[in-house]
Amino acid sequence: MNQTLAIILYIVIGLAVIGALVPVFLKARRSSQNHTGPRDANDPAPAVPADPGARPDAQAGGTLVEERPETQGPASNVETAAPTETAPALETPLPVEGRLVRLRARLAKSNSALGKGLLALLSSDNIDENVWDEVEETLLLADIGTESTMELVDTLRERVKVLGTRSPEHVQAMLREELIKLVDPTMDRSLNIDRHDGRPAVLMVVGVNGVGKTTTVGKLARVFVAEDKDVLLGAADTFRAAAAEQLATWGARVGVPTVKSDVDGADPASVAFEAVKAGIEQEVDVVMVDTAGRLQNKVGLMDELGKVKRVIEKQATVDEVLLVLDATTGQNGLTQAKVFSDVVNITGIVLTKLDGTAKGGIVVAIQKSLGVPVKLVGLGEGADDLAPFDAESFVDALLS
Repeated sequence: MNQTLAIILYIVIGLAVIGALVPVFLKARRSSQNHTGPRDANDPAPAVPADPGARPDAQAGGTLVEERPETQGPASNVETAAPTETAPALETPLPVEGRLVRLRARLAKSNSALGKGLLALLSSDNIDENVWDEVEETLLLADIGTESTMELVDTLRERVKVLGTRSPEHVQAMLREELIKLVDPTMDRSLNIDRHDGRPAVLMVVGVNGVGKTTTVGKLARVFVAEDKDVLLGAADTFRAAAAEQLATWGARVGVPTVKSDVDGADPASVAFEAVKAGIEQEVDVVMVDTAGRLQNKVGLMDELGKVKRVIEKQATVDEVLLVLDATTGQNGLTQAKVFSDVVNITGIVLTKLDGTAKGGIVVAIQKSLGVPVKLVGLGEGADDLAPFDAESFVDALLS
């Protein structure tokens, strides 16, 4: 009996010891598993859960399509969020009317030599052949072009012969009248930017390298926003480094979305197609497509430009093809205009850097040669230094 009790006692003591050691063992095991020391190079990397917020369109080679900011209702029904560092307040573009006054003053300053030179010559007491030769030379130096220069000089000769030059005011009025005729105020300089057939208006912007196409698109977006248009930009200049980001920055300043590729050298026609598609889906008023700069003598690049237009036209009409020209290039700009017009049927000219030259006569030369109107002029580096071209204001600035 005593032997049986001893065995039972030993068993109870053994179980008690085991019960006490088990928690210690488990604690030590967990500690070794959670050790954060250096991981051996052959150890598998820890699994990272997928980000549920990752954008499907951010994959390599994709085209990024920004959503147009939602239109807010009346101010009384909208809770205004506090501004943050990542969402700066949108800029308010200047109205078009204010731009015209300011740009006219700048144009008058940069082209004053032309107008003042002509007025001085035609106000002479004795207008002989030497004077007419100087008038002709002044006009040619302003890049008005040979044909237009001869036409203007012949008309002025006849009027001076018949009416004389009774006073400086009379000379200025006569010169103003003839210059306005030469610039041709009857040309349609309006931009087709209204929705039609349930689709947005589509504008292509083209030109050679370095004339400021992307900047012009950005400034033009500001013009349209000032006119209460919903705008979307397409960054089809996929060859110049940072061109898409530059365009997106311009758009972001006034709340305009940009469609772009996240790969340098992507197919520009594809980007243009996606931009127009997004514009249709988002029901914007205007889609503007920026294109890569190209030399007019590069046949392959010019053919590519034609392809961009054809691809766009698979889903929408191209309402405007605007050629951006640098006014300082003078007659070389005329050569560019002819080649681009043959490829994509230019509908209007945007003349930039007109404040940096006395060659404002290029306006006359281009219109005379192509029958295409100058629709917009740029006169400075400011964001709002782009305005619709007005023939009378242009001539008044020349003669002021």
